[in-house]
Amino acid sequence: MDDDLIDLFEAMTKLETRDEIERFLTDLCTPQELKSLKERWKVCQLIDSGQMSYREIGTKLGVSTTTVTRVARFLRDEPYLGYATLLYKIKGEKVK
Repeated sequence: MDDDLIDLFEAMTKLETRDEIERFLTDLCTPQELKSLKERWKVCQLIDSGQMSYREIGTKLGVSTTTVTRVARFLRDEPYLGYATLLYKIKGEKVK
């Protein structure tokens, strides 16, 4: 992984409050990038709930099925476990 990206990730671990995270991401990202992040996180939550089909999620959120499928792939198939880790932490569960 790129050293500068690792440096960014390390810097982000220093953020302690929701306000600090909000201010940092608002400085770092364009409004469209923040919208995309927000959409992907909501897609992740809806996939995890298991209550809607991918098509229903796309329609509800106004995102493409490609976005829904990509989030689902990273949630279920990719080794990074970023989405899963945060979902488990929110639920107070241990990462599988």
